Amino acid sequence: MALPFSPSITKNDFVFTSGQVHLTSGGKLLEGTIQEQTIQVMKNLKSVLNEAGVSLGNVVKSTVYITDMENYGKVSDTYASFFSDNYPAREIVCVKALPLGASIEISMIASK
Repeated sequence: MALPFSPSITKNDFVFTSGQVHLTSGGKLLEGTIQEQTIQVMKNLKSVLNEAGVSLGNVVKSTVYITDMENYGKVSDTYASFFSDNYPAREIVCVKALPLGASIEISMIASK
């Protein structure tokens, strides 16, 4: 059965990604620290963006969902390591739960 979403969609010179969690290429959630999970999410997003013909350097907006606000600083620092000085607009939102029991999910908007 096909999932009812696309990893990304391009509209009016913008690429909108679906939220990505810390799934490995084997389809399992990466166990480990929140930093390791954040790195996996960012790698997944990088791949989705590359498939759409853009890179992390094109990202203008990110939304980060976490299940524990105690992880805010660790997530923020790890996320920031993927960008140079020109950071996208961003919010981090604490939620009760995420798909598949994930600890973090990130979606992005990039310009073409």
